[in-house]
Amino acid sequence: MTTRPPATPPHAATPPPAATPPPAAPPRSTVAARPAPWVRTRLRAAPLGTLLGAALAFVAVVLAAALPRAQDRGADQALRSFLERSGPSQTSLLVTAPTPRNGESAELLDGTLRSLLARTGGSFHVDPGTVVHGTRNTKRQPLTNPELSRPSGFPPRLSLLYVRQARAHTTLVEGRWPSDTPTVTPDAPPYGTPIQVVLSQRAAQTLGARVGSVLAGRPLVDGTPSVEVVGLFSVHDEGEDFWRDDLGCLARACEFYQGENLSWDVDALIGAGDLGRLDTWGQTAEDFWRLPVDVGRLRADRLDATARDIASYVGGPTAATLSRETLRELHTTSWLPERLEQARARIRAATPLAAIGPAGVAGVAFVVLCLAGALTGDRRDGELRLLLARGGSRAGIVGRLLGEGAVTVLPAAAAATALAVLLLPTPRLAPTLLSAAAVALLALLAFPVRAAVLLTPPRPAARWRRPLAELLVLLATAAAVLEVRRRGVAPAGDDPDPLLVAAPLLLALCGGLLLARIQPVVTGWLARAAGRRSGLVGFLGLARAARGAGARGAGSPARGGAGPSVLPMAALLLALTTGGFGAAVLHSVDASRLGVARLTVGGDAAVTTYGNAPLPEGLVKAAAALPGVRTSVPLWIDDDSTVVGAAQSPTQVTVVVAEPAGYAELSRTLGCGSFDPAVLAAGGAGSDQAPVPALFSAGLARQAAGGTYVLRPGNGGELRTRVAGVIDCTPAHPAPDAAVVVLPAGPATAAVGGTDRPNRWFALGSPGGERLRALVRAALPAASTASPGPSPSPSPAAAAAAGQGPASGGGPADEVYPVRTSAEVVAGLGDDPLQRSAQRLFWASVAAAAGFALLAVLLTLMRTVPERAALLARLRTMGLRRRQGVALILAETLPQTLAAVLGGALTAACAVVLLGPAIDLSALVGARVPTGVTLTAGPVLSLALGLAALVAVAVLVEAATSGRRQITTELRAGDQR
Repeated sequence: MTTRPPATPPHAATPPPAATPPPAAPPRSTVAARPAPWVRTRLRAAPLGTLLGAALAFVAVVLAAALPRAQDRGADQALRSFLERSGPSQTSLLVTAPTPRNGESAELLDGTLRSLLARTGGSFHVDPGTVVHGTRNTKRQPLTNPELSRPSGFPPRLSLLYVRQARAHTTLVEGRWPSDTPTVTPDAPPYGTPIQVVLSQRAAQTLGARVGSVLAGRPLVDGTPSVEVVGLFSVHDEGEDFWRDDLGCLARACEFYQGENLSWDVDALIGAGDLGRLDTWGQTAEDFWRLPVDVGRLRADRLDATARDIASYVGGPTAATLSRETLRELHTTSWLPERLEQARARIRAATPLAAIGPAGVAGVAFVVLCLAGALTGDRRDGELRLLLARGGSRAGIVGRLLGEGAVTVLPAAAAATALAVLLLPTPRLAPTLLSAAAVALLALLAFPVRAAVLLTPPRPAARWRRPLAELLVLLATAAAVLEVRRRGVAPAGDDPDPLLVAAPLLLALCGGLLLARIQPVVTGWLARAAGRRSGLVGFLGLARAARGAGARGAGSPARGGAGPSVLPMAALLLALTTGGFGAAVLHSVDASRLGVARLTVGGDAAVTTYGNAPLPEGLVKAAAALPGVRTSVPLWIDDDSTVVGAAQSPTQVTVVVAEPAGYAELSRTLGCGSFDPAVLAAGGAGSDQAPVPALFSAGLARQAAGGTYVLRPGNGGELRTRVAGVIDCTPAHPAPDAAVVVLPAGPATAAVGGTDRPNRWFALGSPGGERLRALVRAALPAASTASPGPSPSPSPAAAAAAGQGPASGGGPADEVYPVRTSAEVVAGLGDDPLQRSAQRLFWASVAAAAGFALLAVLLTLMRTVPERAALLARLRTMGLRRRQGVALILAETLPQTLAAVLGGALTAACAVVLLGPAIDLSALVGARVPTGVTLTAGPVLSLALGLAALVAVAVLVEAATSGRRQITTELRAGDQR
């Protein structure tokens, strides 16, 4: 029974409240534990793996983001370089219009210019500072002043121009500028007062005019037009683009030939005050505006839009709009549409060849990212299965794994994309973002997808899946190869076809699938052979390689049959196939370029003369003694000879007199008209009555009816010849349709010409252009200080044989005896940003593919480290030495690697054989060459052996370092499996 306490009396004092004691802490078991963040916990649990994953994503994304930017930069540089080499006359818009009937003025010209410039600035731009506009005569008038220079008795001709920007590019040296205010009243006679003009100082000296001279034109019915020279000017820089095209005769007097008769053409500047009288000089005048397009701002990715806008400006809606706005009959002409089409064809031809290397890198990187995801999945397989067993759902687990990956992959991808954009500035950003996002997404999903597969309940394996997948790959490969053989890698006028570009990759994938079928069988045979011998290391290593210990991770049950993993093989095969195929392509490009250069020069080096003048005494012997000269071939060539006795007689031919053995070696090396020197060996010493054996070109031989022919050189004399052989071309004149007769040097041909006084010298070897020029200068007579005339081509029609214009790389134009070398021509052909960009992209792709392939091998090794370490730990307890452990690792890993390297080399060779005949290399060579890639063992084998050595060293280092550390750990902790 509880007694109630007594109540406190009201009058009692209330004691002060005691301090409230703190509440007692509840038991530890009742505190609600706050869960640690999943992502932070997992990242802290494996910091090294997190950093390595972020680094892999960073490298993959930076390569993916840099690829389209590097391609854009290469295409833009190639486009701009091609147009700059074409010259401003080929890249300008020339707008002309008849002079207005209501009077001409400088303000009217400027107003029309503003309208013309207002319609530019979209896909193409015109720099206002480079514009040239004004008014000009359309016909030159002869000057009748008897005191003027008349080289061949013909009078000089004069045209008048008003050029708005002329004074900014000239300096007045004497007199004054023409007046900008009208010099006559409107009612004055048209021919009463001379038109005021200024001439260039050089043109006035050539004509014999001076300040104050009044130059009269041809008399007309109503008067005689005349001009007064009121000043002379000098040009700041005659090489400036301002003086190109129709303004060339302003800076100097131009030569004008009528047959062999020379006269002078001169242009003079007038002032704005005489614009209204300009048509009184040439009867007709026109306004002109030359608008140079700024090629430095053109973009290859907007080439189609630029071509459309230029076409519209020249003769489309824009041209019609300009005519309506200006109320003038404007006519625009330009070579730019043709040049843009040529540039587009060059880029389209080179793009697929340049894309093969990056496609291989993409394939190898895909394999590496998949292997990285598989390695992470195997390492965390136990953890994931424990989470699933404790009630976690597959979707929830995969979502958490996506969160982990997002924290590491996305910042690395963003940093990589920013780095690529910073290092390779280009206008386009969308391709960079798309490629970077695709690779980042792959890096992000690789591990979650692998985890989803691992957590999926096992199902009975369907045996038909792998054969069906292999069959599909084989069909796609066959279709790609057939399309390449039928259409080529870069069909004319079409955009690059991804299937055609991926043909080498599909071949590599087929090789990898075939190798995955064959390699276990062969390795099993080797294991059984090793088992019959004493020793455990070789048998055990080969046996593990045959049953594919690397196909599954440690601690996870294998699904399906045992066998080696296809992914590492595919990575190595992709790297080697694309690298070997690209190396063969570049080797063929170099060989074709050298062949074109040799045909252009006539050999590896050539010294020529003008006409039939002989080379200096002793020059041939001194040149033959130069270091690097392998074969010296002096020649005597006459282009003015005729052959009598053919079906169409007389026929003009080119006669080549040469020593048979040396010329035969030259022809064989150049691949141009090879012949047996024995057919000509006896001709040079024959009797005067016997016809001299000669080699006839194919076209000339078809005209011949057999028998003996009479050869009449241009310098006189006759020589009886007979057809001893037929050649399709010859180094001295390689044009396929040239009429050429090759004679042996000797007494029988001395009356025609011989090698005792040659006028050409060809050589094989590497004498060096500067060394040869120094020798030629030393052999010059003292009086030979200037060139007697324009330099002829050392090998006539060589450029036509190559399908191109004259190749660059020759010697100075003012040489008395021009020297050319094939090395200089090769350098000129290769001096193209399109080719350099393709080569740089290929070698960068080879390096990246090799690095990723090496990483694939290392990742494969990492997947088997725990299982291999456990095995070695057990074997160490049984007496296995450390050196034997390393040998066991090598015996297990190297067979698959070496088989992949050998298979990659064979696959690359097959790719060259199957795809090479359909590849046109002209865009990369720089000249028209026959279609086809030549298979050479050197480039393919060097690449395969280099990658094999790199992989072997990496495997050895990994086996010697990580293997020892893992074995020690296993020995201390014991086997936990």
